[in-house]
Amino acid sequence: MRSLFTAALAAFALFSASGASAQAPAPADVAQVEQYVNSIRTLQARFVQNNPNGAIVQGTLYVSRPGKMRFEYDAPSKLKVVADGWQVTMWDPVTKDFGQWPIGWTAASFLVKEPFKLSGDITVLKSERVNGLLEMTMAQTRKPQEGKVIVRVAENPLQLRGWSIIDNRGNKVDVSLNDVKAGIPLADSLFKYDGPDPGQFMNGNRN
Repeated sequence: MRSLFTAALAAFALFSASGASAQAPAPADVAQVEQYVNSIRTLQARFVQNNPNGAIVQGTLYVSRPGKMRFEYDAPSKLKVVADGWQVTMWDPVTKDFGQWPIGWTAASFLVKEPFKLSGDITVLKSERVNGLLEMTMAQTRKPQEGKVIVRVAENPLQLRGWSIIDNRGNKVDVSLNDVKAGIPLADSLFKYDGPDPGQFMNGNRN
């Protein structure tokens, strides 16, 4: 189970990928993705995460914009990732792993940024259509060499379908979404830390 925590860390923690050569994105693609993400207030979906070691895990994603999200992995995993609007907390009571980061430092923060803008802090390196989906590759503007995230969106109608993160060794974490439901009521409690006392995590990763 420790390997699952490590893979989740790669999927949601600091950008750690190498930069990509820039290609001019289509302005219309950028505008429609911005408009779509900003229209989301709440979202719930099932996710499938493909890890670099070949392991496949599943769970449920909850999003409440701005600033809040939760990734809850299916049993037998006890791993959870929660953003409360200020920071992201990741914990696993089984492995005693624990980590916290400011939400703006996490690769998945694009989901809950308000307003969502594909300019300024984020630079779109390219947009293209692959396997019927619009794929948009983005990086931090001031540190483009530190990472990239590839976001996948279905069109007609627009719907978030997942994202990928590739590290500087070529390892890739893919997150695919299905059964996506937007605009549904979500309890505030979903976005609060509900694990054991953090003091119990003696072997965690503290930041």
